[in-house]
Amino acid sequence: MSLLLYMHPLSSFCHKVLIALYENDTPFEPRMVRLDDEASREDFRKVWPILRFPVLRDETRGRTVPESSIIIEYLALHYPGRTTLVPIGPQAALAVRERDRFFDLYLHVPTQKIITDRMRPKGGHDPIGVEQARAQLRTAYALLDQEMSQRTWAAGNEFTMADCAAAPPLFYSAWAEPVDDFPHIAAYRQRLMERPSFARALREAEPYLQFVPKA
Repeated sequence: MSLLLYMHPLSSFCHKVLIALYENDTPFEPRMVRLDDEASREDFRKVWPILRFPVLRDETRGRTVPESSIIIEYLALHYPGRTTLVPIGPQAALAVRERDRFFDLYLHVPTQKIITDRMRPKGGHDPIGVEQARAQLRTAYALLDQEMSQRTWAAGNEFTMADCAAAPPLFYSAWAEPVDDFPHIAAYRQRLMERPSFARALREAEPYLQFVPKA
């Protein structure tokens, strides 16, 4: 297998890349990384010393590609398929990249902050940081709700890399900062969860979801 994806089924940033792979039926071999297992961690360190996943290894080209957005861009360049995740036109591509960064920075990161804080040991929690993350999410939701009132997908009528970025944090929003007060986001979230590529990623994550602290 040419493409190896180092990942974990619970990782929301890994979900982002899995959606892109499944959208185009791109053949790859998943390599599950367990950072709590010394052998798995050290094997992964040899591939990517930073120890952050997802990481794509392209054996054919001898390339190691870290970071979810860059992986999707790399796939669009070297392994394109029926779904054009990054538009060819520069203006359309810029709009998708802008949305991608918005979702990663203002939805993905604060959602992770809220959920991972619950996994910290007693005395190690960061209530101020968590409330700041919730406030950032509410602000981002308000902006996004206005946009999605006139759109099917994040950048318009076509599913793109931006939607790959939006799906994971909006799925986890039920456990971080619910979108119930934002009807257009709630409808968009439902469309994302019904998208076959994301539905598949969620099915694969289901056995592990019990380990995500809900509150």
